[in-house]
Amino acid sequence: MLDANIAAQLKTYMQNIKRPVELIAALDDTAKANEMRDLLQEIADMSDQVSFIDNPDSDPRKPSFQIKQPEGQEKIRFAGIPMGHEFTSLVLALLHTGGHPTKLDQEMIDQIKGLEGEYHFETYISLSCQNCPEVVQALNVMAIHNPNISHTMIDGALYQAEVDERQIMAVPSVYLNGKSFGQGRMSLPEIVAKLDKGASKREAEKLAAKDDFDVLIVGGGPAGASASIYAARKGIRTGIVAERFGGQVMDTMAIENFISVKETEGPKLVAALEEHVKQYEVDVMNLQRASGIAKKGKLIEVQLENGATLSSKAVILATGARWRELGVPGETEYRGHGVAYCPHCDGPLFKGKPVAVIGGGNSGVEAAIDLAGIVGHVTLIEFNGELRADAVLQKKLFSLNNVTVITGAQTTEITGADGKVNGLIYVNRATEQKETVELNAVFVQIGLIPNTDFLKGTIELSKFGEIEIDNHGQTSMPGVFAAGDVTTIPYKQIIMAMGDGARAALGSFDYLIRNDFDDKSEAA
Repeated sequence: MLDANIAAQLKTYMQNIKRPVELIAALDDTAKANEMRDLLQEIADMSDQVSFIDNPDSDPRKPSFQIKQPEGQEKIRFAGIPMGHEFTSLVLALLHTGGHPTKLDQEMIDQIKGLEGEYHFETYISLSCQNCPEVVQALNVMAIHNPNISHTMIDGALYQAEVDERQIMAVPSVYLNGKSFGQGRMSLPEIVAKLDKGASKREAEKLAAKDDFDVLIVGGGPAGASASIYAARKGIRTGIVAERFGGQVMDTMAIENFISVKETEGPKLVAALEEHVKQYEVDVMNLQRASGIAKKGKLIEVQLENGATLSSKAVILATGARWRELGVPGETEYRGHGVAYCPHCDGPLFKGKPVAVIGGGNSGVEAAIDLAGIVGHVTLIEFNGELRADAVLQKKLFSLNNVTVITGAQTTEITGADGKVNGLIYVNRATEQKETVELNAVFVQIGLIPNTDFLKGTIELSKFGEIEIDNHGQTSMPGVFAAGDVTTIPYKQIIMAMGDGARAALGSFDYLIRNDFDDKSEAA
């Protein structure tokens, strides 16, 4: 079943299994069950430490299989065939169950072990979802380190009845002890922090005790990562405080215009960025949201939502942007229940069904093309009189026979019933006539909005909420620089954000060497 190259790599990995592992399958006579049987038997044949056991009574979900030690309790289960993006989740589950150590630091391991109570997680995924593996792997590794935690990955396409019953319309969707726990990308620290009620207070105390930084970067996307590398290479005390390292790039599927790299995916690029940053003495403070900034003498203070305050001689704001919302009735009410922003993640949940894409730029047209190969029909709605996407994308779009393009249309409402989307209403801008489209999902692709809410009243912003900067990346507040999508620079591109981050770092270093910080008591 496995490609020869993948099989060879897997066999090499499995040499790291140190103790017996059982693959216990609950199978029926379906084609998917036969695929699963072939896969598990092939894996078992690769190692003397792995055995395949066909036990139809081991689980009511068929097909599914668990990975466990012979004398251990059930910890990790896959209700589906973990190929595609989830193949790595399968490999790691095998290795960790087989005694190969996880890559977690001891502090995180101790925090997981210290969680009290019983935690039975279920994660609904799609095999094409790039965000799902991180959640699946995080919950699997928690199950490895805490005997009171178990986890089941569920392929939504294979268990459509469960998806319908639970009205799951976005992946990953995580359930804890039968109740909804969360949707979308979640990192291991985020999940643990959500369970560990005292974590926020402990983290705030730890952050507040840190010494002053020379350069503190707020934001961990391409601009922030680039800025941190350029600053750290100057030999100065550098820190990054970020809500999520990688930012929007983590939600980007195909990247084909990053010079020198023919093609890659967002999470892969972020992993490379993180690895590069770790080569330097950069203090990375993840899962932290900034809530304010103020000049205090010659230092700048950044307030965090958890109550901590960090001080630095210079600050670089690289908080990026987020998906722009339509702002119409029904959008908030049905978010995660038919209103979506990631076609790669949630598209497979609407296989064979009608959907809409709002937005006629590159993102919207790319989304429509992608969805057309999965869903029954795509209606693309654009506010302007013509599409704004590149000509090559439009040519591809109009070649598809299950796509309808409506221009000059303003979406005014997303409708629904029984807790999920059933249509949308738009106004024809030429005739002012209202039209209704019946569908099961709406994918919003209308651009980005800068993350500057916490800066209003302190830093000069453009009419679009972007940070105004000069040629050195300097903002209206002395010592505060900015870079990337959060600024007024045109053309929001990864490669431009990286260059912008470098510029801001060099600008901040120039600021440091031209100012005397010995006397911190001087008033602003």
